[in-house]
Amino acid sequence: MSEQIREMVKNAVVEASTTFKEDQIAAYEFAINKEENDNSRWVLELLLENAHLAKNNQVPLCDDTGIPHILVEVGPNTSMPEDFFDNLEMGVADGLRNLPGRSMAVLGDDIQRIEQNNGLSEDPGKVTPPSFLVDKMDEEGLKIHVIMLGGGPEIRAHTSRVFHQRDHEKFFKEALTWMRSEIPKLGCTPCIPVLGIGRTHFEASSLLLKAMVYGNLKNQSRIENKITNYLNQTNIGALGLGGSVTALGSLVKVGPQRASGVRIISMRPCCCVEPRKASIFLSQDLLE
Repeated sequence: MSEQIREMVKNAVVEASTTFKEDQIAAYEFAINKEENDNSRWVLELLLENAHLAKNNQVPLCDDTGIPHILVEVGPNTSMPEDFFDNLEMGVADGLRNLPGRSMAVLGDDIQRIEQNNGLSEDPGKVTPPSFLVDKMDEEGLKIHVIMLGGGPEIRAHTSRVFHQRDHEKFFKEALTWMRSEIPKLGCTPCIPVLGIGRTHFEASSLLLKAMVYGNLKNQSRIENKITNYLNQTNIGALGLGGSVTALGSLVKVGPQRASGVRIISMRPCCCVEPRKASIFLSQDLLE
């Protein structure tokens, strides 16, 4: 089973990096039909064509192949396979080498890595994931989610406290102010803004990852629709060329909240090829 898990994770890294999900394709097709700006519609058509080429040729959707992030969900009465986390890490490295991913792991000690003055590793597999996020789920078995996060959205992301004033409209208005400021600088629009809302910065960031994993552009909440509609009135458009489609949709996950006047929001404007994700389910029968 250990080798099987390693192989499945390798394939998931490749799938996440090369393949649009069904809801992304549907969102692009809807946007192309809606967009009246000729230049922006042409960009949308090219981005959808790029997605088809990437999938058919198993090549990355973008030359920034991103940093792999792993969410593991464990069900009740589920035993973890031997060397599970080691095989996850090796599977990620195998997938990045197979793509290949961009070689962007910085070499050196703490200061050298910050200053980037000791060169880069030529091995794409050295772009290691951060610590894995592990959570529980209701059904028996294991789920492994791979999310590839590119640099552009990270530059424009924002995590901060917001005083809610017992008014969700004012609360989201502050987040929309961040988006209105950052999305024009993103460059790679249309975007999909993702929000995680929790009690701490860690929780909000974790919820943001879960919003990417479980969010669906074909099934949008009232809040998600309001965010999308607001951004589509900004006339930023695809690649900043203007037009009516700046956001393809929005993904929001609200977690537990504490009795206080403050909420923590983590906001990340996913670029035109994100979220890049793939999921694996291992039943309890398969694990035994």
